[in-house]
Amino acid sequence: QVLLVESGGGLVQAGGSLRLSCAASGSIYRFNTMGWYRQAPGKPRELVATITSGGITNYADSVKGRFTFSRDNAKGTMYLQMNSLKPEDTAVYYCNARGVYISKYVYAGDSWGQGTQVTVSS
Repeated sequence: QVLLVESGGGLVQAGGSLRLSCAASGSIYRFNTMGWYRQAPGKPRELVATITSGGITNYADSVKGRFTFSRDNAKGTMYLQMNSLKPEDTAVYYCNARGVYISKYVYAGDSWGQGTQVTVSS
């Protein structure tokens, strides 16, 4: 498995911004998708944004136009820029990588980060 470590969560007022980062340990040769998910208390984990290996991004309707998913391949890091935050964005945010190969023939499977708390006050 590839170790994913998130950072950048915190407490912010409604309308504010945060940028989450997710750094992967080691190099990723290829993958199927990478993404950000979130889980609010008492609710199931939900998709926030994903990106395919071909660079196609997909966003949940609730965050379209406010959140931006990006990757820095050289740093092995993905980011989630969150603007115009709302109290309903409050959740633990997780990064995810699916179908990861760490070399041409070595399959590492799927990985999840440990999560980072985002709290938006009204």
